[in-house]
Amino acid sequence: MAARKRTKTVSVPGLKPKAKSSPGIQPRVKVWLEVGDEYVFGWGICEILLAVRETGAIKDAAARLGKSYRYVWGRVKDAEVTLQQPLVETRVGGDIEQRSSLTPLANQLVEDFAAFRARMLDIAHEEFASRFAALKPKVASARMRGRRT
Repeated sequence: MAARKRTKTVSVPGLKPKAKSSPGIQPRVKVWLEVGDEYVFGWGICEILLAVRETGAIKDAAARLGKSYRYVWGRVKDAEVTLQQPLVETRVGGDIEQRSSLTPLANQLVEDFAAFRARMLDIAHEEFASRFAALKPKVASARMRGRRT
C-alpha cells in the first residue's frame, strides 16, 4: 500500500489557522470570485499562489501542496486566461533560487482574497452564534441521550 503524501499548510497573513472541529453544528462557507458566470479565483488557486510565492518555483509549490506540477500549472494558466492577465512570472534556467514569482496583481489578489474570505468566515460564525444559539444545547443534549451508560 502506498504511503499517503503529507501536504504542508500554507500560511496566509491575517487568516487564522483552521481550528479542529468541535462537536455540534458548525457553519461552513465557501467563497470564490467569478467573471460573468465563470469561476476565476478561490481558496485553491490562492493556496497555489501562496505556495509559489513561498517556494519560488511552481514545481516546489506543487510538491508542497501534494499536487502534480501539471495540475498546479494548469490552475494558474486557467486563472490567467479568465483574468486576461499574468499571475506568475517565470524565469527558465540559471542558478537563481527563485525561478517563479507572483505578479503585483497576483500578490494583491492573494492578500485581498484571504482578507475577504476571513471576514466572510467571521461574519458566518457571528450570524450563526446569534441565530442558532438555541440549537446548540439541544444538539449536545440529543447526543448525550443517545449514549448508553
